[in-house]
Amino acid sequence: MVATSRTLSTRVWPLHLVKPTRGLVDEKLKVIVRNLNPRQEVTLRCVHQDVWEGFGHYISDQHGTVTVAKDASMGGTYKGVEAMGLMWSMQPVPGSRKGLRLRKKHVLSPMVFHISVFDGHITQGFSQLTALATHAVERWYVAPGVQRVYLQEKGVQGTLFIPPGPGPFPGLLDLWGGGGGLVEYRAALLASHGFVSFALEYLSSEEINAPTTDAAYQILKSHAMVQKDRLALFGLSFGSTIALSMAAYSKIIKPRCCVCISGSHVNAVQRTLSETFQEIAKNVSKIRVEDGQVIWRDIILPIPADPSMKIDVGQIKCPVLLVNGSDDQNLATVESAEDMERMMEKAGNRHLLQVLTYPGAGHLIEPPYTPHHRTSNFVIGKDKVLMLWGGQAKPHADAQEDSWEKIVAFLQQHLYFTGSQAKL
Repeated sequence: MVATSRTLSTRVWPLHLVKPTRGLVDEKLKVIVRNLNPRQEVTLRCVHQDVWEGFGHYISDQHGTVTVAKDASMGGTYKGVEAMGLMWSMQPVPGSRKGLRLRKKHVLSPMVFHISVFDGHITQGFSQLTALATHAVERWYVAPGVQRVYLQEKGVQGTLFIPPGPGPFPGLLDLWGGGGGLVEYRAALLASHGFVSFALEYLSSEEINAPTTDAAYQILKSHAMVQKDRLALFGLSFGSTIALSMAAYSKIIKPRCCVCISGSHVNAVQRTLSETFQEIAKNVSKIRVEDGQVIWRDIILPIPADPSMKIDVGQIKCPVLLVNGSDDQNLATVESAEDMERMMEKAGNRHLLQVLTYPGAGHLIEPPYTPHHRTSNFVIGKDKVLMLWGGQAKPHADAQEDSWEKIVAFLQQHLYFTGSQAKL
């Protein structure tokens, strides 16, 4: 796209290049602005729905060019050389409601961002200014050809995402955290990378126990587009606890591998949801509130010594990848991982465990370039609170990018490339 501008000296037509203009959310953008004046101060700003913004201050080189992947931002919502800083540093525009979180609900449509160039180093009042150039970018969770199929059978609710092509493909069960609802965007993105992904709405029922999860696994396993002997479990937060419990105890679920983000093995899910939450409620006094922000991480501390209070991870017979942030304020994930290591070492299956711990990252480790949310609104029962998730923007962004690459490689290794399942 080419846009026009008049500079102070001569009439110039800046070239604002953004590639790809349409791509997956985990693809890096190439952003270049040419035909500026040499050493011209400009602000690059990325906006989504007029609610979210990220911007950086740049100075063009002697040729009048700014290359975001090579040039350092001097200020704004991020600093330094950050190829995707315009995306991961996004935050609500001034005056927005408190506790917002950017999440995609309808994955069959793109997230549309507008990347603009402004003369000078600007920090506010963008809506009153005229941009030198603007470029629209579409970011998708679904690749062309990915199918979305909503399923509701055998007491199971969820959405199946099927990659394009003849298949069959490896499959995985995608389990989100305690916030509930049907969350599809990660499953859609995983399908875009070649995995039949089943996003399970498992918190819609009071009975989250073996029959429900076993049924979901059987639905996935029996699907014509799924390789029944190449299945994985993928969990975040409370979903990780369920995934670990399924891998350890289920007589039916035999995953090839498990990915657990920001999870714990404490409070084993061998009971109904209500019974599990009653157990958690016994430690409600450990929940802290600081500056109006709710901090949950102490609720499972100290990690119990009583084996009945923890999933027996020593029984797990498949590779497990744990992804944690050292500044997780919602759950004691680092302490949980250390205890899991001890338990698996004692049981003789420590070789199946891989742990990634990211300094400065928080609880909500999402696909890459997702904006960091240190806090956001969260509903507990009938109450809406401001939950502290933790993390700092830059290290959290680095964690998301690095962990996603390693997660996809881990799944490919154990679902595509491994000839036989790892065993004790």
